[in-house]
Amino acid sequence: MSEHTNRALAEHRDYTSSKLGMWLFLFTEILLFGGLFLVYSVYRTMHAADFHEAARELDTVIGAVNTAILLTSSLTMAISISALQRGNRTLSIWMQSATILLGIVFLVNKYVEWSAKFHHGLYPNAPELLERSNGQILFYGLYYVMTGLHGLHVVAGLALIGIMLAMTIRGTVNSGEYGRLENAGLYWHLVDLIWIYLFPLFYLIT
Repeated sequence: MSEHTNRALAEHRDYTSSKLGMWLFLFTEILLFGGLFLVYSVYRTMHAADFHEAARELDTVIGAVNTAILLTSSLTMAISISALQRGNRTLSIWMQSATILLGIVFLVNKYVEWSAKFHHGLYPNAPELLERSNGQILFYGLYYVMTGLHGLHVVAGLALIGIMLAMTIRGTVNSGEYGRLENAGLYWHLVDLIWIYLFPLFYLIT
């Protein structure tokens, strides 16, 4: 085999291994949140009325806006990958930047929402919350754990995309070496998908 062929095969193996590693990592993330969703389902079945009552105090508008923000960020991330594959580095840079900006807006909205809940004494071990039923206490406990953990994943995703953005600007990630950007996109899509489940579970309880 020629040196060029050997190099191409090595690059293909590296790309495949990287993709497989990312999918395995995403599987562990699915297991983590899947377990939390299971716990939520059990407690919601046990305390359906309390969960419904507690959910009425969440801001559905902010939740819906954040859902739209993350869905849009998935689109910009997908465009950034497609653009780089076609050799349009400038568009890819702009779309990665837009994804980061949308993620930051999501976190700001979540901060505003959490601050309002803290202001009204609706946070773990708050005297006002402890006076409520066990079901409502469980609801807010799960709300903070699951949305907080998701928020940490958003932060991690933004850091990862920021690294990809810097590497794209330097040319390390390019039309011939875009596997790392694809992996970052997979992670970001998972973060968005988790929120799509969290939104109806906490904000749209019927």
